[in-house]
Amino acid sequence: MATAETGKLGFGLMRLPRRGVRTDVKQFSQMVDLFMDAGFTYFDTARVYPGSETATCKALVKRYPRDSFTIATKLNTMTAPTGGMARKQIETSMHNLGVDYLDYYLLHNINNSSCKSYENLGLWDYLRDLKRQGTVRQIGFSFHAGPDLLDKTLTEHPDVDLVQLQINYADWENQRIASRANYEVARSHGKPIVVMEPVKGGKLANPDPGVRALMDKAAPGASYASWAIRFAAGLDGILAVLSGMSNIEQAKDNVGFMRDFKPLDVDEMEVIRQAREILGNSLDIPCTACGYCIEGCPRHIHIPDVFAAMNKKLVGGLIDEARADYRKAVEEGNFASACIKCGKCEATCPQNINIIEQLRECAIELE
Repeated sequence: MATAETGKLGFGLMRLPRRGVRTDVKQFSQMVDLFMDAGFTYFDTARVYPGSETATCKALVKRYPRDSFTIATKLNTMTAPTGGMARKQIETSMHNLGVDYLDYYLLHNINNSSCKSYENLGLWDYLRDLKRQGTVRQIGFSFHAGPDLLDKTLTEHPDVDLVQLQINYADWENQRIASRANYEVARSHGKPIVVMEPVKGGKLANPDPGVRALMDKAAPGASYASWAIRFAAGLDGILAVLSGMSNIEQAKDNVGFMRDFKPLDVDEMEVIRQAREILGNSLDIPCTACGYCIEGCPRHIHIPDVFAAMNKKLVGGLIDEARADYRKAVEEGNFASACIKCGKCEATCPQNINIIEQLRECAIELE
């Protein structure tokens, strides 16, 4: 379990290094070694992260004593619409991971639509049963909605051990993401918090040019990701800040500034305030490429790739590059204009993006 300040860095296993279509287990193993050697222990995966649990077994579980690390995985009703299917997920996860117990088991992506399915399928009681049996040490949920639903969920389920929230400096005052409001609700219930998306799907690792100039002046040589992760880690009540590291260079950087973690000081928080103002004027589509929207799309539109192409036009005015990237994104014929407005994508989007409208704009501009 993450303890003390030097343990606040968590390894998010959603965006692992790739070799073609497969996880690069060799590089992943090197990243695990860096992480563990620095004294960090918290690993976070999920059943719906393609290949993540199996790769984690190879790079971590088979190579380190079980009591030397803690691991969290998740149950997701998006891929298990019945109670029986949902209850079998943990068997698959534990088999894939090669463990006989889980340190943390979370209900995945609680939002305004999914919350009903978790209740209707009796999965809160199921989590409690798993904990009583010792199969799971601690239970919780990851959350993508507003403070009212978070308060209701924590009030109705006061025995959860932790909550996983999207927190980053860019969305701290964003009413759509509600980072600050949700953080304050969780703290009012006394729940430890695991932070996800501290670098906003990588966007804050390469932010707006104005933000880069601001941070370069304040701390030459410091990575932009370090500002984002240190901001989240400096908040009270944080169990771990998950960094979705995708290569050895990112792992070295994260471990380097978090090994001897220091919260942002007053001057650095002023830099963050100014950065937030700059980002508040950004025109980009705030997609973090999590891919949840693709799973249920009946037209199989590669929405994150379409939005990434569109952002080249919106942010940089690079219309030719945007159209070239768009052609690659839709080379299988899955055009943005094929959207039938069913709304399945919007129901699962953690960023609460108006995807249907954005796809319409992408079709107008890029097709």
